[in-house]
Amino acid sequence: MPLIEITPATHDVDIALAYATADNFTGAHVYREGARCFLHPAAEEKLRIATQLAAQLGLRFLIFDAFRPTEAQWKLWAHTPDPNFLADPAKGSPHSRGVAVDLTLLDASGAPLDMGTAFDEFTLRSHHGSLDISAAAQANRLLLMGIMTTAGFDFYRNEWWHYQLFNSRDYPLFSDAAAGTGMMDHA
Repeated sequence: MPLIEITPATHDVDIALAYATADNFTGAHVYREGARCFLHPAAEEKLRIATQLAAQLGLRFLIFDAFRPTEAQWKLWAHTPDPNFLADPAKGSPHSRGVAVDLTLLDASGAPLDMGTAFDEFTLRSHHGSLDISAAAQANRLLLMGIMTTAGFDFYRNEWWHYQLFNSRDYPLFSDAAAGTGMMDHA
């Protein structure tokens, strides 16, 4: 099943793929510059619901990552093999199945809501329910979780930004070539 491209025009979201730049925890490009955002149709359908729910509150999403080719998962794992924050690529990531999305909420002015940590801060403070963040940041995380779970996503307890479909392992893994997304530089 082909993946669906997610764009600001088609989905009313902002997109800043962290791994298409060097501004991520690896300090290097993981995707090629100009990489695009994709999701499996089942996840794309739930993202549309979440987008509508957020819009009713005057909010929008900023997407940091969605489909992540298996080659990219291996690059991330080679840099930081931490199973608390990265799926072991030998088992497969929900991102490499196109059924996970990393995101945050933007207010009406386009500013990100305070979530208490940055995206991909691999610390205990990034866990849902962390008491080591402000009450306002905790409320924003709960708002994000409420929107995403109401739309039909499951959450990952260690990362406030990560949402995936239930039974994500039921979906096939995709390499960049198999998905036809052109996200990776191929030598």
